[in-house]
Amino acid sequence: MRDYKKYEIWKLGHHLALEVYKISERFPREEIFGMTSQLRRAIISVNFNIVEGCGRGSDEDFKRMLTIASGSSFEVDYALLLSHDLGFISDQDYAEISPKSEELKMKISKLILKIQEDIDKKNKEKGNKK
Repeated sequence: MRDYKKYEIWKLGHHLALEVYKISERFPREEIFGMTSQLRRAIISVNFNIVEGCGRGSDEDFKRMLTIASGSSFEVDYALLLSHDLGFISDQDYAEISPKSEELKMKISKLILKIQEDIDKKNKEKGNKK
């Protein structure tokens, strides 16, 4: 088991979630069940999947949950773009939050690759011991 609070991607995702909630409070009222809900659910999904992956017992499970988190991070990125283009997010807020979304996507991808390297190394070591 891993401590999710020690992972940079979780910290970044958590701070991004706080920002998403703050920004989405200003979305039009009629979007409460639309874009507001979708964006919030997507960012929460990123973090919940990271946390759940940390609670799993194997590298393979952790990688699988990170892959799901990665997909959700792409959803967040697009939801932010669409919200900006619809005028729900100001240019300034978008300029501040968008790079953080990009960084989160990149860091999740890098961690997935690192976990896969660890899996491959362990499998190779098991093969050499036979």
